[in-house]
Amino acid sequence: MAIWDDTLTPRDREVFAKSGYGKRAGFGQRPALLVIDMNYNFVGDKPEPILKSIEHFRNSCGEEGWQGVHHIRELLDETRKKRLPTFYTTGHEGGSPVAFGRWHGKNSRGGEDMGKEWAKGNDIVAEIAPLDGDVLIRKQKPSAFFGTPLVSMLNEVHADTVLVTGCTTSGCVRASTIDAFSYNFRVCVVEECVFDRGQASHKTNLFDMNMKYADVIPLGEALEYVRGLPETLYAPGL
Repeated sequence: MAIWDDTLTPRDREVFAKSGYGKRAGFGQRPALLVIDMNYNFVGDKPEPILKSIEHFRNSCGEEGWQGVHHIRELLDETRKKRLPTFYTTGHEGGSPVAFGRWHGKNSRGGEDMGKEWAKGNDIVAEIAPLDGDVLIRKQKPSAFFGTPLVSMLNEVHADTVLVTGCTTSGCVRASTIDAFSYNFRVCVVEECVFDRGQASHKTNLFDMNMKYADVIPLGEALEYVRGLPETLYAPGL
């Protein structure tokens, strides 16, 4: 039973089945890992219930975010053994209203982002922080691709597949997934490694991405795929 099954109506099930959506696209041969916005602003500075965490970190996803941290750590342990290219994203550094753009038009607490606390909160959580050789991309909009050099760097390493992790499922994960799909990468969203502050949004967006843009796969399958890759796939000089 998929995580989104309890959100579907009988009509939904029939329509998507009859129209052919949800076909498995499969893995490519040269994957890269994308870790989206795994910073303290989105998970808080410690595991605690979301309603408590958002008192200080308005974007926090609370305990579910920290569960995501642990699952991403497990995946990173394997991808680094195979030297997979790893790209992190986080928020931009500027405190100017121009840099924030329209974000604050949709949030009554947006003014909190104008101080030093917000900038510090953009640090990637220490447990899964980038290592030497990883790439950190600062972005201003939901997609990891919008206004960034990500696609050119994926082309540089000849990646054909993107393993997507991070947050939020309905926001930056979805936007990045659709853009990766639009650039003709194979996209695999690792279910336990993505999360959202909205439980309904999380389920619905996983369903929608799986139907049209990506394969939503369990962490165990992602680990098996990575472990089965050649040891020399991304060896220096290849």
